[in-house]
Amino acid sequence: MKQTKYSKKYFNARRAELETAYNALKPDWQDLADYFLPRSVRFLARSVNKQPMKNKKIKDSTPLLAVRNFSSGMMSGATSPATNWFKVKIRNYGQEASYEVKTWCNAVENLFRDIFNSSNLYRILPSVYKQIGVFGISVLGLLSDEASILRCQLLPIGSYRIAKNHKGEVDTICRVYMETAKNLYDKFGEENVSKEVISAINSNRYEEMFEVVHFVEPNKDFMPSSVWAEDKEFISVYYEYASNEEKFLSKSGFDKFPYAVFEAEVNGEDVYPCECPGFNALPDVKQLMSMVIDEGKAVKKMISPTYKGPASLKNKKMIDAPAAFIEEDENGRGLSPIYEVNPRVLEVDSIIEKLKESIKEIFYNDLFAMILNTAERSRTATEVNELKEEKMVLLSPLLQQIHNGLNQVMDWVFDECIKLNILPEPPAEIMGSNMDIEFVSTLAQAQKAVKISAMERFTTFTINLAQSLDPSLRNKLNASKIVDDYADYANISPEQIVPTREVEKQKQKEENAESQKQLIEQAKEGSEIIKNIAGTDSYGSDLMARLGLT
Repeated sequence: MKQTKYSKKYFNARRAELETAYNALKPDWQDLADYFLPRSVRFLARSVNKQPMKNKKIKDSTPLLAVRNFSSGMMSGATSPATNWFKVKIRNYGQEASYEVKTWCNAVENLFRDIFNSSNLYRILPSVYKQIGVFGISVLGLLSDEASILRCQLLPIGSYRIAKNHKGEVDTICRVYMETAKNLYDKFGEENVSKEVISAINSNRYEEMFEVVHFVEPNKDFMPSSVWAEDKEFISVYYEYASNEEKFLSKSGFDKFPYAVFEAEVNGEDVYPCECPGFNALPDVKQLMSMVIDEGKAVKKMISPTYKGPASLKNKKMIDAPAAFIEEDENGRGLSPIYEVNPRVLEVDSIIEKLKESIKEIFYNDLFAMILNTAERSRTATEVNELKEEKMVLLSPLLQQIHNGLNQVMDWVFDECIKLNILPEPPAEIMGSNMDIEFVSTLAQAQKAVKISAMERFTTFTINLAQSLDPSLRNKLNASKIVDDYADYANISPEQIVPTREVEKQKQKEENAESQKQLIEQAKEGSEIIKNIAGTDSYGSDLMARLGLT
């Protein structure tokens, strides 16, 4: 029997609870928005469709370009639609997968790619990367779509509040947004909208906006055996915040959490992330803006100073410079600057350039441009590889956090495919097994390149040592395992690799053939000896019979 009474009062109380953690972080987010993404946040739901105020804090475009380059670099390096950036694998199922398993995994990969290409995922991901780079968090709504299976909705920063379960996973989201009377009427029906919405429709005020709250959290009345949507694992309610009516616009549920949450580093039990490029670059950005203003003032005083001169020039028109007037002296001096200014602009400009480079480096712009930067002829191949390894070590934590968010998208799509019964029939040998997603994008492969380099160095070292000191050291290398691991790290298709068991069979066959050859050679030598002592020579089928080889 149900114990929880879900009502607007309950959800408004939950919303008030979620405001505590959000309000503690809101000033920092506002600061980040002012300098990095001034037109991509929504701290007030009613600011929708309003022209953003002119931002007076950004005096240099470096932070905007750094964020843009970060987003473009992550998009092309981690989730480029032009590359196969993920692979489907079976958990605890190694390189020895059968042809049927490989074929099934490949079919699922192609299905996922078709879904992503037909959806709006690739159009939204660049904005996701901007948000996670600046604010350390991005929330992507995952919606079912009849035409493309998946439809994504990016939530603006400041429009939602989150809560986490005991595992540190986001399982509660409260979103506040504005919706037109027409859309509310069409989506939820006349019987569910408020009288105010119906009045707006009847008065032809179709575009009048109403504040809506969407709440998703674990369902306290979850009933696994129930067929009703409101009894599912996650409850979902919509309601008009300003309406005095107690009814919901909608009350339903989800079997799986319908949001993918991309998070950067979180400190302990904190709800929101605290470590990301935006937070780290903010001091440099503020100093950059201050120094750009100071440099502008210094240059202006140099090229457009305040003048002094004879009072007789008082009524003369002066262009591009304010004037101060003094009595004409006996020497008849003309106009001259009131004071001489000789600022050290070059030194200031040098500091500004260092700040710009620091901001770009914090957003990994140097990593994404590494192909150009490492093309200098003065650098050896070893230096280039070491530089790449160093940079990838710095990017690895953030890349792993992005992969965690992408895994949530993959899990949702997989469940949706099961519901629609569009997955290919899996082979019997993997029934009941879990599916894994392996990310094999350019950046993911660059991470694995560190392992490949270490493997190559170790193998080369062992072979050189065996050649120079002790040939038996070659036996320290498990060649088949090395080849399999190398292919895995380099994203070589398993279809291009002969399974180890087949290699062992072929090796055994070759050894048997070599043994038979040696036996025949020995038999021939024996027949020559018998012949020399007047015995009967054996050859052909008789010899093979005597050796037990036929």
